[in-house]
Amino acid sequence: MSRIGWTTLVASAALAVTGAGAAALAQTQAQTAEAPAPNDYSDKANWLCWPGRDDACAIDTTTTVIQADGTMSQETWAADPNAPVDCFYVYPTVSLDKGLLSDMTPNAEERRVVEQQLARFGAKCRVYAPMYRQFTLTALREAIAVGAAPGAGRVATTPYDDVRDAWTYYLEHENHGRGVVLIGHSQGSGMLTQLIAREIDGKPAQKLLVSAILMGTNLPVEPGKDTGLFKSIPLCHAPSQTGCVVAYASFRDTAPPPANSRFGRPREPNSPMVAACVNPANLAGGPGELHAYLSSGAMIAADAAAPPAWVKDGPKVETPFVSVPGLLSAQCVTKDGFTYLSVHVNADPSDPRADDIAGDVVVNGTVLKDWGLHLIDANLAMGNLVDLVGTQSQAWLAEQPR
Repeated sequence: MSRIGWTTLVASAALAVTGAGAAALAQTQAQTAEAPAPNDYSDKANWLCWPGRDDACAIDTTTTVIQADGTMSQETWAADPNAPVDCFYVYPTVSLDKGLLSDMTPNAEERRVVEQQLARFGAKCRVYAPMYRQFTLTALREAIAVGAAPGAGRVATTPYDDVRDAWTYYLEHENHGRGVVLIGHSQGSGMLTQLIAREIDGKPAQKLLVSAILMGTNLPVEPGKDTGLFKSIPLCHAPSQTGCVVAYASFRDTAPPPANSRFGRPREPNSPMVAACVNPANLAGGPGELHAYLSSGAMIAADAAAPPAWVKDGPKVETPFVSVPGLLSAQCVTKDGFTYLSVHVNADPSDPRADDIAGDVVVNGTVLKDWGLHLIDANLAMGNLVDLVGTQSQAWLAEQPR
């Protein structure tokens, strides 16, 4: 069957600020503009998600589970108000605000990405998601189009300053010694990478770290080792391991990173390090089945074309998400100088279920292979990651002195 449409999954986020993308932002804007005043993170309006509140994370994530034989069932979800650990999430580049930096007003794109990447973790942790003045998708598109020089100056530090200030507020007023999982994607992973390196690695806060999940990024590690940029926080190798990192960037196995890929190796030229890859479906190494939660395509605009059927001659999927057991698997691969999560679609044309997924970055009808499956890094392994947070949180709690 044909590839399933992916109309609804953060459609505005066709590009994302990575290390290279941030470097493309306009130099003159960053040098001449004054850095904005710090945010007040005691004001809960500056948080997308806050425990116990009816906000962006209090959404419907009901899922249609589709077996290979076309059988459908529904899976419900609920947040756990008594979750034993916290999750601190920094979202990727989604803002369509005008200018270099976003404002602090959550729009549809910020709420949408939380639905796709964060809300489901609420079954295992209390979720905290600060708004921050990120480099906008608008500015990135313009900068890439004109080949702008790297950004510099005080404004260029504003996104990180906001994330650091939100983290500091959380630690001082909300943490109370609880374990915490850091979760980020793309620009959000970049912000958390800086935060971990500056504020957590080798610092008192490290004892609180259940794990860090850094998706769609190029975390530098020394070849054959588990550390690199982070000196004392290793890569994860077992679900019971705590204080460690899961990092990856995903590509189809049929479309590995091209020579100009934005992911799969450190961004610094001639770096002696390699990009970290930890397979969320098999932390020990080797292949594993991905427990994906994909956007179903059910919630599209009234004037948009209907998405293709998930099951040939089957009923329309009405839930926001779809799970497809057995369709997707992945393993970390090192090839041609790149290290990445290689995603395989276990297609079977003889069964009625769809034989492919969407998730490639497509601009003007052309797949941008240098981005891989960046748009669905989180969706591909969401079930695996939620389970991992549950297992690691219990392991972290068992390690604490009684």
